[in-house]
Amino acid sequence: MDCQIRPWRLTDASDLAAIVNNRNIQNNLRDGLPYPYTETDAKEFITVMLNADTNTTFAFAIVADDKVVGSIGVFRQGNIHFRTAEMGYYLGECFWGKGLASSAVKQVCRYIFDHTDIIRIFAEPFATNAASCRVLEKNGFKLEGILRSNAVKNGRVLDMKLYALVKE
Repeated sequence: MDCQIRPWRLTDASDLAAIVNNRNIQNNLRDGLPYPYTETDAKEFITVMLNADTNTTFAFAIVADDKVVGSIGVFRQGNIHFRTAEMGYYLGECFWGKGLASSAVKQVCRYIFDHTDIIRIFAEPFATNAASCRVLEKNGFKLEGILRSNAVKNGRVLDMKLYALVKE
């Protein structure tokens, strides 16, 4: 199974809601998403992404067989870090382990390095999220460090890993 990244469409809301309305997905994301996650929540997210500053927010649907299977975004940092961006992504649980996340990360990094002045993309997965760490490593991201006791998720204090890919 292969995937593509493309801009969001409001018609993606039902697929997005079905993906994010899953505790196993939300357990690996930052807080702030409602649960249950409704189609209205998805429409609000998509609207925000479509109206975001196109120089700082690069948000894409991950699509396979004409169906939204996940989300990936790259977000430019500010001040002295303006040529650095943070990346985040997730896939619907039924699409895990099929190489789609690796493909989407590869595509979005290529897009960012080819179409912007960003020279560094970083990601901070929870240290317990071995699958996400592997996706980054397969795409050439280097582990720069462990951020010890860096987050509290579901009442647990967690380490995070800092990965980065620098434009050649």
